[in-house]
Amino acid sequence: MSDEIINKIANSGLINLDLEDFYPEGPRVVFDLKDWLYEELILREKDFRQNLKDHDWSQYEGKYVAMTNTADAIVPSWAYILVATYLQPIAKRVIHGSLQDLDQILYTEIINALPTDEYVDGRIIVKGCSKKPVPDSAYIQLVEKLQPVANSIMFGEACSTVPLYKKKKA
Repeated sequence: MSDEIINKIANSGLINLDLEDFYPEGPRVVFDLKDWLYEELILREKDFRQNLKDHDWSQYEGKYVAMTNTADAIVPSWAYILVATYLQPIAKRVIHGSLQDLDQILYTEIINALPTDEYVDGRIIVKGCSKKPVPDSAYIQLVEKLQPVANSIMFGEACSTVPLYKKKKA
């Protein structure tokens, strides 16, 4: 009898997929239009445009930016678009919405670009319990992407998975 420890999970042919590994690194910030409104109620176009010209945009360099408005005011769509024209050349990504919306959009883009070749006929374990903010919608999108090519999809850790999908035998 050998004293060598054999990792049966590593030799099982299971493919472990952790969405946390795809997490786009970089700071995330909120750009709140509330701070740009007169008394947090009204957008004065002339003042707004001047404030945009005078603003130090370098603070957003290389960051993921979620534009929102937390004031109880109606802001015209063009205002967000105008802000985006200032942010687009320097920020990594600009969206209209919350930080949660930002992560959902980033993961949607990542999963849409994920090649499925290595997952064809695979037995895939999608790891859960991430330390980074992986939105639940990303797991659903991942399953939607992999189900047509995979033999099986499970959720959890290799030692205790929850079966999600198994291809029917022809």
